[in-house]
Amino acid sequence: MIERYTLPDMGAVWTEEAKMQAWLEVEIAAVKAWNTLGKVPDDAVAEIETRAAFEVERVAEIEATTNHDVIAFLTNVAEHVGEASKWVHYGMTSSDMLDTGLALQIKRAGALLETDLLALGEVLKRRAFEFRDAVQVGRTHGIHAEPITFGMKLGMWAFEVARHLERLRRVTDGAAVGKLSGAVGAYNAIDPRVEELVCAELGIGFEPISNQVVQRDRHACFLNCLAVIGASLEKFALEVRHLQRTEVREAEEAFGKGQKGSSAMPHKRNPILSERMAGCARVLRGNAMVGLENVALWHERDISHSSAERIVLPDSCILLDYMLQKSTTMFDRLVVDTDRMAANLGQSQRLVFSGQVLLALVDKGMSREDAYRVVQDSAMRAWREGIDFGALIKEDSEAMAVLSAGDVDAAMDPGQYRAGREVIFGRLEGLTF
Repeated sequence: MIERYTLPDMGAVWTEEAKMQAWLEVEIAAVKAWNTLGKVPDDAVAEIETRAAFEVERVAEIEATTNHDVIAFLTNVAEHVGEASKWVHYGMTSSDMLDTGLALQIKRAGALLETDLLALGEVLKRRAFEFRDAVQVGRTHGIHAEPITFGMKLGMWAFEVARHLERLRRVTDGAAVGKLSGAVGAYNAIDPRVEELVCAELGIGFEPISNQVVQRDRHACFLNCLAVIGASLEKFALEVRHLQRTEVREAEEAFGKGQKGSSAMPHKRNPILSERMAGCARVLRGNAMVGLENVALWHERDISHSSAERIVLPDSCILLDYMLQKSTTMFDRLVVDTDRMAANLGQSQRLVFSGQVLLALVDKGMSREDAYRVVQDSAMRAWREGIDFGALIKEDSEAMAVLSAGDVDAAMDPGQYRAGREVIFGRLEGLTF
């Protein structure tokens, strides 16, 4: 991932140094497991734990000759350890170290993403309650529908983030799985107890039956979960982009002192973060497709997945970490114009209450078909001529044959929605992050 979108903590999980450190943790844990089983002497374990080290530059230098990164790494470790290095990688194949080390990186990356989601969820919930009574028009197909509150919208997103938390925890556990079952996974050269001991020490799961690699459906699920989270962030951002349009201006990204929106038009205040989230989400979806392509490997394994994973796993984790933190900041600082919301709600001549008038007519005994016709006739005239919908209903003889003026006013009272709002925010109150 390019430096522009790489934040320090997540970036540190995916460096070459971090990758090889995870490899070393796996190798040392395997030596200790063999020691527990009586294979490796105590003094060899002590020597390996004390002296085992590597240098990324030296590994690269050796790999230039061997054309094999694992052998280059083990050669470099042996240069530090000496005689006891014969017990390092004992009975293992390359993927035992590679996949188990990758599991450690996924676990660490997943923990950071979980922290990011928690922060975003908390901000959305807090701001939802801040705007629980900020009435705005609800839109379907981009057209005025019925009133909602801006807090409802934010609260809905908070619940979506909570679902993502559950999914992320599940897929991280599913992908943070190692294997130390040797070539083709049959434990021909390694005791199955080594695998169990190593994975227990590292705090990860192990593949119950593997071939030479951990099965890639696990990683596909992980990448797809990240893509789905990205899709939600894009959805949230798309709403901000719509609400920031000049014709709407109900909410907008904060605009900092000294910030500039256009090289040509000094007046511009653009939803740049929201648009950036949309673009980044596309990358996550593309990477998720690579994860799906990596599931099908030849026989007990090939390495067609390896080259692609070196790109998509780090990039997706780094990019989503960036997206989550930027989204959290954006919603924490989002500028909301409740007066503009009220003004926009009034633009449609109270047509947003047409459904309530329809129900009032039905409640008074009119058939639904007749009630719909009566309401629609007045609604279309209000739309065309810019006349208040309530006034037109009160002028309609068919409507007023069954309704009183008070019935019409009651159907158009925004206060009628308070009961539903209490239920909605009661549910949100119980949401914890």
